[in-house]
Amino acid sequence: MTQISFPYGKKKLIGSFKDNELIGVLESGINNYKTELSGEELVKEALKNPVGSESLSLLAKDKKNIVIIASDHTRPVPSKIIIPPLLEEIRSVNKTAKITILIATGCHRGTTKEELIDKFGEDIVKNENIYIHDCDEREKLVNIGKLPSGGECEINKIAIDADLLIAEGFIEPHFFAGFSGGRKSVLPGIAGRNTVLSNHCSEFINNENARTGKLENNPVHKDMLWAAKTAKLRFIVNVVLNAEKEVLFATAGEPEAAHKKGTDFLSSLCGVNTEAADIVISTNGGYPLDQNIYQAVKGMTAAEAAVKKGGVIIMLAASSDGTGGEHFYHQVADEKDIAKSMADILKRGRNETIPDQWEAQILLRILMKATVIYVSELPDSLIEAMHMIPSCSIDDALIKAKQILNNESAKIIAIPDGVSVIVKN
Repeated sequence: MTQISFPYGKKKLIGSFKDNELIGVLESGINNYKTELSGEELVKEALKNPVGSESLSLLAKDKKNIVIIASDHTRPVPSKIIIPPLLEEIRSVNKTAKITILIATGCHRGTTKEELIDKFGEDIVKNENIYIHDCDEREKLVNIGKLPSGGECEINKIAIDADLLIAEGFIEPHFFAGFSGGRKSVLPGIAGRNTVLSNHCSEFINNENARTGKLENNPVHKDMLWAAKTAKLRFIVNVVLNAEKEVLFATAGEPEAAHKKGTDFLSSLCGVNTEAADIVISTNGGYPLDQNIYQAVKGMTAAEAAVKKGGVIIMLAASSDGTGGEHFYHQVADEKDIAKSMADILKRGRNETIPDQWEAQILLRILMKATVIYVSELPDSLIEAMHMIPSCSIDDALIKAKQILNNESAKIIAIPDGVSVIVKN
């Protein structure tokens, strides 16, 4: 018997498997990567040795209006570790600069004060100027041109008015942008809703290069990179985290070059090869990434790549924050025929994208390949409305999966952290 620990909310779920049924445990090499430096030390070393850029202190000297784009409550970015040395280096040469921390919510709900304190600590929330981006706050948006995709690129005016624009973030495999981090702080982070919708169009999401771990010829990434350059994002500090949300690696400097250093590091560790299985169990890495179904779709895509056509995916995501959006929910739940829902989405042009369409499109794609059993804290009726099967535990989900397949000897793959791997088969 093999026992495997799966992150779930702020705790762990333990799954027990017979040795002859478990054919693989897909884990990123990140979890075996060791560093002797603390997270704070790694960030400071990265700041001392920026990639493709002058030091932050040189860039910040004599600047009057400095903006730091920071991640929101849906990302496990260790802002308590990153922001203080950024502020310290800026103020070491420029004590009078106006500094604004701009929270990159994308199209998410606004971050609460409690979530800001949890993320940054009380001192920063109390003493620094923090502004929470709202993609629908029209008076705060500035048009900076047309994206390569043809959509209008509208970005928060606070960032555009800065004479030095910086961003923090973390890099992980991303299910349609290839990797998170870097340029994503601008688009979708501080972009207007229409800009995000254009970038996340059905055509791009359907593109075979808009997949986990792929940047080359990825149309989503191409738009994002253009937006960051045009908005004059000048310097980033990005980190890589392990399953315990500890910093393993940090990179800083010119956005494209520093981001590439991080994605190269990740690519060398995250790729996993596997044969397809009847049942695949995945997670979204626990809190804060598994707060809702919307975010949990990311972890499902790892299982999608590893499951047989007609197989079963068991998704473990506490989802304490519900579905993650009414638009997302209704696009999946309101039509009983998922093939019809998918066809309707694929008909829409680049500038006809509706809110959360991309997430619905990917979930529908997964559901058209496999049955999804969803282990969460949500009401059964809500899960069923979204064409998934509710469950309360790993054991219960496995019983249901084997019944669906009519196969007590079904082969199983476990993916303890579905957002940390790039599955290849």
